[in-house]
Amino acid sequence: MARLQLSLLALFSLCLTVLTSGVFSQSTFTIVNNCNYPVWPGLLSNPGVPQPPTTGFLLNPTCYTTLSMPASWAGNMWGRTLCSTDPNTGRFTCVTGDCGSGTVGCINGGNPPVTLAEFALDGGGGFDYYDISLVTGFNVPMNVVPQGGSGTCTAIECSADIDAACPTELQELWYGKVVGCKSACVAFGDPRDCCTGAYSTPATCGPTPYSEFFKSECPQAYSYAFDGAPVSCASADYTITFCP
Repeated sequence: MARLQLSLLALFSLCLTVLTSGVFSQSTFTIVNNCNYPVWPGLLSNPGVPQPPTTGFLLNPTCYTTLSMPASWAGNMWGRTLCSTDPNTGRFTCVTGDCGSGTVGCINGGNPPVTLAEFALDGGGGFDYYDISLVTGFNVPMNVVPQGGSGTCTAIECSADIDAACPTELQELWYGKVVGCKSACVAFGDPRDCCTGAYSTPATCGPTPYSEFFKSECPQAYSYAFDGAPVSCASADYTITFCP
């Protein structure tokens, strides 16, 4: 048992990467890949917000990376899968969550369907706000667990294998394999599903059978635009795990 623990410690030590921001740090994000396949996390800042120390990187199975996030950072994080670099053009692409940059770093959001972890650090009242969103769909299970802090500070997750239960009409296929599950908004573009046009307010846009499918699989995640409210926590660090 002692030998096994030492071996695991050595493996995690080889995987550990620590990246810091040049802006005064607000929180530390520890990003863990518990999947049995590589994940390339992508990060996108909201407009006018300082950039994190990286916008994309490779995270092999059992590995983790620690990011020192800039103060008052707001944006989202997602996992990209089945990524590769074209040997002829050098262009980097991913089957799910691709951000269109052609490189490992991202300058745009992930192409849906993607499971999103959304953050607004040091927001109203000095609290951090965070959630997991399936508004565009699902590609990788994930959770967000606050470490320390004060306030509600609830751990949230979407750990279900939604791909396995995904309705046929929502399936994202790759060579016949289900690699993601699109939201009805992404699949059909109907304003009722997208909460747009005449359905752009909480009073006019409610749950649908499709959003309720996602809600039944992951009750703590947003399933449509006006579904619930983010969790709040002050002065915390966060662990974000793929395949928790």
